[in-house]
Amino acid sequence: MADGTPPPGPDPVGPAPAVRPYLVTAGRVADASSGRALPVETQVVATAEGLDALGGLSFEQHDIVAACRLPQSLAELAARLRLHLNVVRVLAEDLRAEGWLAVYVPDTEATHDASVLRRVIDGLRAVPDSRGVVPSDTD
Repeated sequence: MADGTPPPGPDPVGPAPAVRPYLVTAGRVADASSGRALPVETQVVATAEGLDALGGLSFEQHDIVAACRLPQSLAELAARLRLHLNVVRVLAEDLRAEGWLAVYVPDTEATHDASVLRRVIDGLRAVPDSRGVVPSDTD
């Protein structure tokens, strides 16, 4: 986090992987150019079937499903597991196809609404800094 403290929740699974991303995804990539890639704000959560299947999953798949006991965005998941965002996108699609992850893609109309962005900015401004001080609009 900004003040140097680790994010809440369980620690990342381990050190950053030394395996190249294309090996983890068998050379597949998230197709952002066609608009079919999952947006970074997509929420993912493990299904009961996914949690039951943990023992038979590959390392990265296991880590993703285990980390998704509570809903979180793809961006949060990639940061927590120290995996490339596109690797998480590809693996999340695979896990969804198997029924091990539930994926909730946000409404694209809502994400382009300026009032939503304004509320996000206002909410971020209301978050206290590391000293517990809420910044004012004059700062």
